[in-house]
This record gives sequence, structure tokens and C-alpha cells, in this order.
Amino acid sequence: MKQHLWINGQEVEAKEYQPLYSPYKNKQIIEVAVAQKENIITAIDVAYQSRGRMKDLSSYERANILQYVANELEERKEEAAKIITKESAKPIRIALGEVERTIETYTFAAEEAKRFYGETIPLDSAKQGANRTAYTIQEPLGVVAAITPFNFPMNLVAHKLGPSIASGNTVVLKPATQTPLSAFFIAELFDNAGLPKGALNIITSSGKEFGDVITEDDRIKAITFTGSPSVGKTLKKKAGLRKTLMELGSNSAIIIDESALIDKIIDRIVQGSFSFSGQVCISVQRIFVHEKIIHSFIEKMVEKTKELKLGDPLLMETEISSMISKEDVKRTKEWIDEAVQHGANVLTGGFEKDDNMMEPTIIYNAPNHVKISCEEAFAPIVVINSFDHLSDAIDHVNDSKYGLQAGIFTEKLAHAFQAVRELEVGGVLVNDIPTFRVDHMPYGGVKESGIGREGIRYAIEELTEKKLVIFNHN
Repeated sequence: MKQHLWINGQEVEAKEYQPLYSPYKNKQIIEVAVAQKENIITAIDVAYQSRGRMKDLSSYERANILQYVANELEERKEEAAKIITKESAKPIRIALGEVERTIETYTFAAEEAKRFYGETIPLDSAKQGANRTAYTIQEPLGVVAAITPFNFPMNLVAHKLGPSIASGNTVVLKPATQTPLSAFFIAELFDNAGLPKGALNIITSSGKEFGDVITEDDRIKAITFTGSPSVGKTLKKKAGLRKTLMELGSNSAIIIDESALIDKIIDRIVQGSFSFSGQVCISVQRIFVHEKIIHSFIEKMVEKTKELKLGDPLLMETEISSMISKEDVKRTKEWIDEAVQHGANVLTGGFEKDDNMMEPTIIYNAPNHVKISCEEAFAPIVVINSFDHLSDAIDHVNDSKYGLQAGIFTEKLAHAFQAVRELEVGGVLVNDIPTFRVDHMPYGGVKESGIGREGIRYAIEELTEKKLVIFNHN
């Protein structure tokens, strides 16, 4: 079987195809088209030609299209979850959760399609503004280029398509090389919903070639990207004055204050550390525990981690399965070895398993300069260190080039407010893990964690332009 490109509302054959293998058992799933430069340009052509039809759709029509997709996805959620699991090795029960979130994301987009609007400006507040009426309107930018990662192949696509379509833009989407099938599945639903031909185009190609083409073509008016900081920086540099919305890396941290109730929070922390093998932008990677409770915390963290079930991602009982590639398993093992060489202790895990699996790993007392502490692990690893004063823990969290989300567990209100005030991140979670996200909240980071905010309403702001209208009654 072959998966073709999706251009102008139909499948388009490519000159070249490459096999797609499941990370679990390394079985071939399908052959996927490899787009050439001319295919990418054609996709931009039709997206550009379709922008008028998209802009002319009423809010009601755009909302209906998005709600249709949400409803169809509800009807076919088991099918959708299996696609995610096969291409990414995400355990099926976690994949089902992703599909549920995707349904919500498109529903939020349908709702926002009906209510994004401008404001009236009281010009007569200025002496020269008397007898004038002013208001703003929000207009779509035109053609949006979107690039998505492998770890949430359906919901992060929804975070690109939902706000783009709700606001009347057209899209050229490049899904991750390992997980394109989820995007093509969604394209089918949008086609059935009556989305204008050419409004959504899906290109599977090398990231570099796609990036080069979209940054050289002035018809691309915005780039929305989720991925590594290195690629994000390159795209941002080449994008020039065009709008960019970027969700990049993280090494999310939590602070466990001495007042925290360990038994109440430990399951939540284990979940946030190891779900989908830690391959989540806001996965818990660094844990700072008050020295008075650290030994008790470690004991319970290790105990709960050892209970996690590894295996076939299609089995409902499986909690941990394959990482996305052999190369990532190898990199993870190298980072663990580096930490040990610099004095860290492996408390549990640290070993490779069959089928690209990595044992959930807890490392204690790793210095801040080793990769497992200062880089984004994207692996089933957490690093635990102790602290004496809350200010020290906050300094440790902030000693990072990233700043996406962070959490603090405390029963002390003053400590919670201190963390909110001093943590250098885009989101602070009080008495919760930084892995928490719902799909209508403003989501994004500071420093090398990104630019702008996702969450449907907030992304619409990024993907539209304000136009000022003034009527002179004089």
C-alpha cells in the first residue's frame, strides 16, 4: 500500500516513496510519498488560489466544517487511536486519550470560529476624534505553513488546522516523517465535511526542503511550528517579517516543598514523568525535593515506577512501549552514562529492552551541566535533586535555557505565590505537574521554549491581522 500526497482535495502520486515502519517490532506499515520541491510549490499554489474561497466562508460555515470533523472523529475514535499507536507506538489507552483531546480541540475551534471579532474604539476620547466611529476587524493572513512533531500526531495537527480554518486561512501542512498517517486521516474528514478544495494540503517531505521552500515563498504569510529549538531558530531567521508561532523545547521541572503530601501526589508525578516514554514537551524531567522529605519521596517514586507495565502498545494494560526510534534509545543511554560518569546514581531503570523500549529511569544527584539535566531528554527519565530553601529550588528551575511550564507542590500559600512570581516559564502549575494541558488554555513558553501562544483563541490571534476602520461623521 502507498500513502500519496494530499493536494487540492485529492491524492497526488509522488515520484518517490519510502517505507514507514512501526517503532514496535519494526514492521512495515505502508509506503509514504516523498514530495519533491515542485510538489511543495504546487501545494502552495493551490492554497494561495483557495484563500479567497476560505475568507468568503461565513463563520457559521467554518464552524460547521470543524464541528463535522469533531463529530466524525467521535464516531471513528477507535480507528483513529489505532493509527496513532501503529505509527508512533503510543500505548493505545494513551492514544485514545489523544483522540478525545483532538475532538475537544476541533470543537473549541468550531466555537471560536463563531466568536472571533474586533472591538469598537472610542475615538472621541481624543480631542481630534469627535464625531468619528472606529472599530477593528480580524482578517485571515492567507496561506499558513504548519509543521508538526511525532509525539501528538493528531492533536498537535488539530492545534495548527483548527485555528487556521476557524479564522479563514488555508494551510500547507508537513506532519512528522514518522507519523504522517494521522494527518492524512484528518484530511479525509475535512474533505467529507466540505472544506474547499485546496484549503488543506499535506506534504510529506524532508524537513529541510519543506523549510527552504516555505521560507523563500512570499505567499506564505505565517509559519506555525512545533519541534526542536535548532530548527525553530532556523525557520525564524529565514521567515523575516512574517508571523511565526513556535512551540519548542523544554526540560520541565517540579518543586516538591516540605509541606507536600507525597502519598497524594506520587501517582500523578510518575504519570507526568513516564507517559508515552517521556516523549512529551512538558514531560516531568527535573524534580527538586526538599531535603527533609527527599528519602521518603525517592522510595515511593522508585516503588511506583517499578510497577509500570512495558509491552505491546496495542494492549490496554501497556503503559510504556517503544521509543520513536533506535537512535533515540541510543542517545538516551549515552546521556544516562554521561550522568553516571559525573557522579549521578541510577536508582531504577537505565537499561534498553527489546523493540526500542527503554526502562523508566530515575537518576539521583545529576549535576546541572550534563545533558540529562540541561537538554530536553524526550525519554523516560527523571532527575531528582534536593534543596534546602525554596529560593534555591526556584533558581535551579530557572537555570535552564528553556521555560515552557513548571510545577510546585506545596501546602503553603506564600510558597505558591513566590513560585508563581519568580519562575521563568510560560505556565506555572500549583499542586499539579507541568505535563497538564487542556486545549483551550494559552500554551507556550519563554526563552528557547517558543514564541507566541497556542490554544485555539490565542492561536487565532497569531494567525489573523487587525484591520482598523474609521467613519468620519464630520
